[in-house]
Amino acid sequence: MEPFKVIIVEDVPLELKGTQGIFKNDIPEAEIIGTAENEQSYLKLLKKQVPDLVLLDLGLGGSTTVGVEICRYTKEAYPQVKVLIFTGEILNEKLWVDVLDAGCDGIILKSGELLTRGDVSSVMDGKTMVFNEPILTKIVERFKSSVGSQLMRQEAFIDYEIDEYDERFLRHLALGYTKEQITNLRGMPFGVKSLEKRQNELVQKLFPEGNGGYGVNATRLVVRALELRIIDIDNLQADEQ
Repeated sequence: MEPFKVIIVEDVPLELKGTQGIFKNDIPEAEIIGTAENEQSYLKLLKKQVPDLVLLDLGLGGSTTVGVEICRYTKEAYPQVKVLIFTGEILNEKLWVDVLDAGCDGIILKSGELLTRGDVSSVMDGKTMVFNEPILTKIVERFKSSVGSQLMRQEAFIDYEIDEYDERFLRHLALGYTKEQITNLRGMPFGVKSLEKRQNELVQKLFPEGNGGYGVNATRLVVRALELRIIDIDNLQADEQ
């Protein structure tokens, strides 16, 4: 690693001391040109000297949004500066998404293995999305779950002989559209009676053994389609009128 300059933004003195120790012992190439405990002191440091790396805690002064805004400002005003998050916000996944959207180069959680030379080296070498083990584990779990859901959806389309019109019909029923409104969708070449027939056919497909002696209305049909992943609850969007 080439020598580089770093600013550490951390408001807990004991944690700041520990972080400084990591740099001193494991990353001698780093020159700490300043430390800041809040946004104001950080901006003052920036006016004096722009670093190569900002190591940024998110929970500053009891606020989590301040760290996100510091990241966003830094990446917009100084796009060449690397921003590596080093945070104890180990459960706040929404915050991780916010700071990734703000342009950070990676997130290191203060749990398990802490900040390592390898993490810092990766960021300084231009790698983005540098994460340590705790957050990587969650990312992999979500990825596996997402892929599993997609496979279930593909299998359901095949097993229950669902075509694109079935999916569109069910999706718009889930969005609260009436059959009359669905017939007015662009590219939906069916009248109300045809949709009623299609609904009856879908009931037979999705409830091959019946519904325990009860009738199947549109709501129950939609719930079944959601259960089978035929329609995706996270992507319920209407087509163009």
